[in-house]
Amino acid sequence: MLLPQLAGTSMLTLVIGNKNLSSWSLRPWLVLKHFGLDFQEVKLPLDTAEFHREVLQYSPSKRVPVLIDGEVRVWDSLAIAEYLNEKVQGRAWPTDAAARAHARAVSAEMHSGFVGLRTHWPMKATGNASVTLPPDAMMDVARVQQLWHEYRSQYAQRGPWLFGEYSIADAMYAPVALRFRHYSALIASPLAQAYQDQVIQDPHLQAWIAAAQREVDSHWGA
Repeated sequence: MLLPQLAGTSMLTLVIGNKNLSSWSLRPWLVLKHFGLDFQEVKLPLDTAEFHREVLQYSPSKRVPVLIDGEVRVWDSLAIAEYLNEKVQGRAWPTDAAARAHARAVSAEMHSGFVGLRTHWPMKATGNASVTLPPDAMMDVARVQQLWHEYRSQYAQRGPWLFGEYSIADAMYAPVALRFRHYSALIASPLAQAYQDQVIQDPHLQAWIAAAQREVDSHWGA
């Protein structure tokens, strides 16, 4: 339905799911926002007949997110982030080689791991809930906090983000910060707590949360 409108446009298009629910959509959306790339978004309601009908126009994987840049389609959030990094001449990763390697490592770890955490604490950008985690998911929670504490300790002098300046790694962990907030996770490390607060207070994430609340109020994003 929207595909003819996209043909011929020079603006990037990001196809996403519900803002209250779609953690993978949030990640490249934040990269686009933080690095000042103009884009339009197309939002499809997850787990509906409309989604399954319309996503075929955009995504070869039949999933969101997918980035459209002219004739180029990039699916998978980390692949999109890497594509966008090239658009901004490498600025989306830390400039220091060691920090860049660590940022890529923790991003890949989030991309492929933390299954227990993601399964038992699905992302909700709004509201709050109480869900007791099994041991494997508790280990995931502890590992995330360990990473936050370690890299905030190491890179605190470079800025307030995980590796000092904002990078793809921060976008990759933003949905976890929302999970920790929604499920009232206890964060033992003051450094990890400060990082959690930094992520949640990010104006771009606040804009996403506000849009998610509008979805919920309209019964679109429940």
